[in-house]
This record gives sequence, structure tokens and C-alpha cells, in this order.
Amino acid sequence: MQLIKFTCFTLILLITTCATSLAQQNKTPLDFTILHTNDEHSHLIAHPAGDYHPDLENPAVGGFARLAGAVGMIRGQKAGAGEPVLLFSGGDIIGGPAFGWLALRGQAPELALMQAIGYDGITVGNHEYDYNTEVLARYLEAAGYPEAHGRTPLLATNTTIPEDHPASRAKLQQIHIKTLENGLRVGYFGLIGYDAIRVTAFTDPFEFPDPIETARMAVAELHAEDVDVIVAITHAGEDEDAELARQVPGIHVIVGGHTHVALYEPIMVGNTVIVQAGSELRYLGVLELTYHHDEDRVHIRNRENGTPFLKKLDHTVPQDPEIAEIVASYEAMLNEMVEELTEGRVTDVRQPIATSAFMLPRGPQKTETALGNFITDAMRLVGEEVTGRKVDLAVQANGVIRADLVPGQTPWSEGEITFYDLIITTGLGAGLDGNPGYPMVSVYMTEDEVRRAMEISVLLSELLSNTYYLQYSGARLTYDPDRAILFRVPFRGTPIPTSMAVLSAERFTGAGLQQGDDFEPLNKGGEQLFHVVTDYYIAGFLPMVGDMLPNLTLVLRDENGDPANLDDRIIMRNGDELKVWQAVVTHTMNQEAGPRGLPEISDYYQASDQRLIIRSTIPLWIWPLAGLIAVIVAGWWFFRRRRRKKRV
Repeated sequence: MQLIKFTCFTLILLITTCATSLAQQNKTPLDFTILHTNDEHSHLIAHPAGDYHPDLENPAVGGFARLAGAVGMIRGQKAGAGEPVLLFSGGDIIGGPAFGWLALRGQAPELALMQAIGYDGITVGNHEYDYNTEVLARYLEAAGYPEAHGRTPLLATNTTIPEDHPASRAKLQQIHIKTLENGLRVGYFGLIGYDAIRVTAFTDPFEFPDPIETARMAVAELHAEDVDVIVAITHAGEDEDAELARQVPGIHVIVGGHTHVALYEPIMVGNTVIVQAGSELRYLGVLELTYHHDEDRVHIRNRENGTPFLKKLDHTVPQDPEIAEIVASYEAMLNEMVEELTEGRVTDVRQPIATSAFMLPRGPQKTETALGNFITDAMRLVGEEVTGRKVDLAVQANGVIRADLVPGQTPWSEGEITFYDLIITTGLGAGLDGNPGYPMVSVYMTEDEVRRAMEISVLLSELLSNTYYLQYSGARLTYDPDRAILFRVPFRGTPIPTSMAVLSAERFTGAGLQQGDDFEPLNKGGEQLFHVVTDYYIAGFLPMVGDMLPNLTLVLRDENGDPANLDDRIIMRNGDELKVWQAVVTHTMNQEAGPRGLPEISDYYQASDQRLIIRSTIPLWIWPLAGLIAVIVAGWWFFRRRRRKKRV
């Protein structure tokens, strides 16, 4: 009996001691590090490609081999201190020419590399849908999903995929939980944000439930699973991330993307840490954290450790040789594809195809740009050459102009423009033929509709973002962006558009580059038909505005003025769809040869061409206010006059 009592006492003491020990352990702060990237956009190699050199100091940045080298170094350092490391991506891993084109040939280079590097979670961004959901399904299958979730989970928490769609077989995850080596349980989920959903190209038949409501449910589910730290991996942008933190308590860290913002310091909303690492693998984000169980919060250690929040992936970062070898194999595949698509004119994506004495920037935002002029000129002039008809107007949106055109800056590349560095400026999407790049379309619009398209550009860029701002060739317009919206409805914030932002518009009547004074007015109400070229995506989007704003209705027509089927208006060259990127390559190669024998970009593109002129005018709301004041004054005068008459 005494033995039984002693045994029971010993067991109780042992259990109590273990429980006390576990409780003390749970109260011990735990260190961990989050590494993060976002908006990689298929930049497998360092860029500008012409400036890269494997051995010498050079200004090229990024590339998966450098990324892997940096991640490996940090993991090694942290392992020595017993600190676990997580690696996340905020999405848009594809959607960038030219390596993104390999998705159309059944390859998944981005995910293959990210799995090899050891990503712990990736959210699905809007550019993953650039080639439509069927191509995305094949891409995920090529990357080994659903089995590959065991290596690198893909998260799409607010994405609903029909069960009969082939992408459903990939079983994109809603949440994921990982227990780190130090016992810390980290739960994470992935969101695509409101703006990203709005600009996503080809998502049918997928649906996207509300991100905020979905996040609330995900946080509740993770709490029920007794996780310690909750991470939201989002493709939404820092403003939406901040609102997410305000609306959904319980998120410790938000790893963001979509807006390409390099946050050199995290944004704090309460105790929620928000980070983003720019784009195109220029940086690796580094977030050193300590989790405090008793306070249920994370503490940032970067400042006390002297660790920058962003590590630049430049020439000082050694490449991982195994990853470099994988990248080289994909580059060989891409070279074969490009040789086929260019009919042998380009055999290597690093091949110099032109020179320039200056950079052609795609900014500043919401204004005429040198690169916008170059691309739209290419569309107008090459479109004219291929169709055999004068093109009055070419239009392209800033959202599909993806990068500055940067000539080489090193002794071995000075002034050179490689095929790769040219093609990353434009070349998104795919055509009906399944080949890369949005095809150009040839349509006709009335004079009045051309002006409406200009109004739509100003309105949407003011209401939404620079993405919708249109660049033009063959036109010149003066506008006041402050006139796009009359006012916003009080308390609701609903904008009331005016269709009066464009003050004047003209079309170029000359030939060749838009020079000289050969312009004539584009009049409101005009019925004359004009020949317009743009890309398939923009042509499909612009008329949709008329569904919401009837006064901005556009009808895409054929040369007879009859409504046209967009598929029938694709420009064909030698039996194939003419892509925007092909027009840009042709226009580049058509430039006069320079001293090195390569085409040299004309000095014409070095300065503004005054195609888009912003002019401030009297705000439109002044007139109704002045009218109201006039009515009040008239009423007061009339009332006083009546009172005087009564006195008399």
C-alpha cells in the first residue's frame, strides 16, 4: 500500500514538474526569421541582361541564382544560432516576358526553382492568370502539384475553383501550418486583394470571395488549430494590407506584394508588421522576429542587430551553382523558343539587337512617356505596314508597359539593348494562337468615340491607378485631370464623372513619326471613322466602361462602320498573329544603323513629344457653386425689394 502511494505521489510530482517546465518553455520568447520576395515576374536571370557579368562588378540585379545564394547564406548563419527561417513569396511569380513564355510550352521554371530554393509558402497573384486558367492548370501540373505542396505550399485562400476545372486537381491550399525547429507553430494563408482582382486578365470561371471576410475566417481557423504566429501572404499592396490589419485582429505579419513597393522599413498597424520587397528580385526581404507568448506579439530585431530589412541582390551576392545550372537549362529552352518566334533573327535572348545613347523610361506616372511614345509608334507604323492602310491612332495602356528600356552601362555593354531587355518592356499575355504576347487588333471608331476613349483614360487613371492611363501615337490632346470627376457623393464617396476632362484633341495627318504641324481637330459628336490599332486586351476592356457609363459607350467597328467581332480584327502577318512585342522589335530594328552597325534608337525619343498636355483650368464645381450663390443673392435681393415695397 505504501508502495502504491509513493508511486502515485512520484507520478503526480513528475507530471506537475513537466507541466511547469512546458509552461515556462511556452513563456520563453522564440526567435525566427522571415525571408520574403514578391512580384518576381519570371526574372530568372539578372537584369539588365546586357550588363550582367559572372566575374566582374556590374549593375545587373536579381536572378534566382543570386537569390538562392543569399537565402543559403542567411539560413547558414541562422542555423548556427539555432534560429529557424521561413521563406515566402507575395505572388506574381510569372507574368513577365520572356521566361514567363515557357508556361505556354508546358514548363514551370519559376515554381521549379522556388521549390529547389525551398520556399515555405507562395500566394497566387493576378499575373498567374495572364494566359487564362487552363494554362495555369497545366502550369501547376508541370510544377508537380498537388504533391509539391509538401515542398512548397501554394496558397489561394480567397480563390474558388470549380470542381470540374482542371486547376482543381492542384488543390491550392487555404491555410498551412508549420511547426518550426524551436517548437513555434506558424500558420499562414494567402490572399489576392481587391485591386489585383480588378486588373486580373483571364480568370473565368474562378471566383474571388471578399479578402477581408476570408481573412477573418482563416484567422479563426488557425486560432482553432492553436498556432502561435499568424502570417498573411498577400498580393494586394501596402494600402490594402494596412486596411487588412485594421479590419482583422490576430495577424502578426503581412508579407505583401502587387504594388512593387520596396519597404525599407516595415509599416506598423497596431502590432501587425507589414513588409514588401519591391519587385523582380531586386531585393530579398529580411525580417528578424521574436515571438512573445505571454503578450501574443512579435518583436522586430533588425534594428538592434543592424540588419537591413531589404538585402539588394547585386553582384556582391554569390550565386548558388546548382540553381545557376537549372536557370541555364531554362535559358536554353527559351533561346530555342525565341529563335522559332523570330524566324531565326534572334537566337539568344542576351543578343544585342540595337543601341541607344539614352534610357527610355516608362514614367513618370499618368503622363506622356518616352517609352510609351516608342511602343505606340511601333504599333502605328508597323500596323500600317502590315494592314496596308493608314493607321490614324495607336493606343497602349501603362499597365502593360512593364519596365524602362535601359541600354547597357558597362564597358562591355555600353549603349547596347539586348533582346531580353527590350522584350521585358512589353510582351504580356498570349494570343488565340497560344503564342506569347497580346496580338494587335485593327478596329475603327468614330471621331466622337476616339474622344470618349481619351475621356475614359483620364477618368480611370484618376479613379483607379496609372495602370489605365493610355499612351498614344497619332494624336495630341490637352486635358485637365481635375475635371474628370465633378464631385463625390457625400458620405458614400461615389464619384460623379463629367466626360469633360479633355479640353482639346487632334489627330496627326502626316506620315511617319509624329513631327511637324500636320494635325486636325477631333470634334465631339463627329461621325467620321478612324483606323485605330491597340492590343487585344485593351480593345476588350475599353468598351466595358460603357456598360457602367452610357455616355462613354464605345463600339469597335470594321471599316464599314459595322460592329465588329474582336477575334476577327486580329492583325495577321504571314499567317500568324502580329504581337505587340513583335511590332516593337520590328520598329527597333527599323531604326537607322549607328556606328556599331546595329540599329540606333532615334534622338526623337529622348524628349517629350507634347502628345499629352496637362493644363489646369477652373474646377467644374465652381460653376454650380457660382450658380447657387447667384440664386441665393437673387433671392435675397428679391426679398429685400418686396419688403421695401411693403413699407412704401
